[in-house]
Amino acid sequence: MMIIDWPDVLWGFGAGVAVSILYFAGLAASVRFALGSSRPSAVLLPSAVVRIGLLLAVGWLVTGGGTLPWAFAGYGAAFFLVRYLATFLARIPHPEEV
Repeated sequence: MMIIDWPDVLWGFGAGVAVSILYFAGLAASVRFALGSSRPSAVLLPSAVVRIGLLLAVGWLVTGGGTLPWAFAGYGAAFFLVRYLATFLARIPHPEEV
């Protein structure tokens, strides 16, 4: 029988939700800024490096360097949940686009 360490799962999930929201908010902001830029890659590449670095660094800290598998599971689940919500919200037509 497998024992789930719920405090670790909740810690990973909570941190994952917070960092994932920042990740996708940064993505949205950088894409909007890049659309108005003459050189979008100069905006998107540094943004991606910072966002991915933040996501991985916090994940490393939360999971104790990969030694807390239940925190890792919560962190990953939170990322995919926030990703699903972000893509769902992005597909909703806005009144100015209709």
